[in-house]
Amino acid sequence: MITYCQRWAISLMSNDSIREIVWTLVSYILKGRVASYNQIAVMAGYPGYARFVGSVLKNLPQNTILLWFRVINTRGKLSFAVNNKNYQRQRLLLESEEVVFAGQKISLTEYAWVIKNQLNESSVM
Repeated sequence: MITYCQRWAISLMSNDSIREIVWTLVSYILKGRVASYNQIAVMAGYPGYARFVGSVLKNLPQNTILLWFRVINTRGKLSFAVNNKNYQRQRLLLESEEVVFAGQKISLTEYAWVIKNQLNESSVM
């Protein structure tokens, strides 16, 4: 639950700043890994703002190089309807990175992005 004080503090920060934090975090997700909208929101310092993260990714320009498809919902599913062309596109992109689906679900136990893994594999951060 977000308190009034937290909402007030967030309102003082521009949406552009929050977007940049989201973009940066998403850019760190490793190939073959996924993160949830909620995970990105919490890591950005805005717990409870998973929908805002989704909105940021939804409004990326068509020619973006940001690997948005690595962000999924907390149930391990893609947020698009199964019959939607964007669902198929996201699924194909994830499968091309060897992410395996069991039906319509991804095992978060197996494919979740964990920062400590990245810190051990790279000195980016």
